[in-house]
Amino acid sequence: MADSTPAQRPNAGAAARVGHRITIPPEVPMVELLGLGDQVLRAIEAGFSGVDIHVRGNEISLSGPAGDVALVARLVDELVEVALAGTPLTPDVVSRSVAMLTAGTVTRPADVLTLNILSSRGRTIRPKTAGQKDYVDAIDRHTVTFGIGPAGTGKTYLAMAKAVQALQARQVNRIVLTRPAVEAGERLGFLPGTLNDKIDPYLRPLYDALHDMLDPDTIPRLMEAGTIEVAPLAYMRGRTLNDSFIILDEAQNTSSEQMKMFLTRLGFGSKVVVTGDVTQVDLPAAVPSGLRVVESILADVDDVEFCRLTSSDVVRHRLVSDIIDAYARWDRS
Repeated sequence: MADSTPAQRPNAGAAARVGHRITIPPEVPMVELLGLGDQVLRAIEAGFSGVDIHVRGNEISLSGPAGDVALVARLVDELVEVALAGTPLTPDVVSRSVAMLTAGTVTRPADVLTLNILSSRGRTIRPKTAGQKDYVDAIDRHTVTFGIGPAGTGKTYLAMAKAVQALQARQVNRIVLTRPAVEAGERLGFLPGTLNDKIDPYLRPLYDALHDMLDPDTIPRLMEAGTIEVAPLAYMRGRTLNDSFIILDEAQNTSSEQMKMFLTRLGFGSKVVVTGDVTQVDLPAAVPSGLRVVESILADVDDVEFCRLTSSDVVRHRLVSDIIDAYARWDRS
């Protein structure tokens, strides 16, 4: 942890500005903390344009408005902990840390950005926002978790990472991934190939995520053995799934009857995660979304948790968050 000491006391004529000096511990190389070409330092400066930041050796001197200086000091302290945990520092890490600190969230940026869920093929999957960490923690604590939020918030991806983690830790014996094929009665019949060929486009996003998390050569073997199953929601009817990690994706496209059918597949030793975006329902207008009504039905049921992710949890291109907010404003108007 960095040592922070006041560098000066503001006088009566400059009460709004303070100075602060931070000493970085020797086990954190300054080149790692500041980033390649000082890109991390530049990101800090961009987040707090009113603060003058000067680096000399392993000391960082801050000067500016008291509130901003205090936030920069906290930010540097968090970045030091992130670096000590082995997480690479990037401008994105800085911007997400700034967002968490300025939003006043209880969760510390270092606690979010150092939580490793899964390491695979040279990359580590971890939450990137406080909302994502709350979601991941809810999956650990509860048998049934609903992840509700807009596109790009990591609802399905993080759930699948937790599923693979549980499988590798032998907490479950298999992973079951399912999605509703909402256009099955209308368009699938016009597609070439077998029924599996027709359904495959609806399940492709789940296959893509699996390939990010597992050696592609092992996936066919695991699927052939039934350790991983990817199937449309209609295939779940009449089954009881024990010792399984079960994910229902795109749940906004289920009817209330389908949602009930899916949730009652839960067997002993299993965990369920349901993900969806209630603003992107593709059902016919006369069919209410099962995801929209399920919270009012299960709100008082123990061991069921509802997590709501927002545009601030989007981890795609910056414009995705802006687009989501713009559509939300349009819907309200």
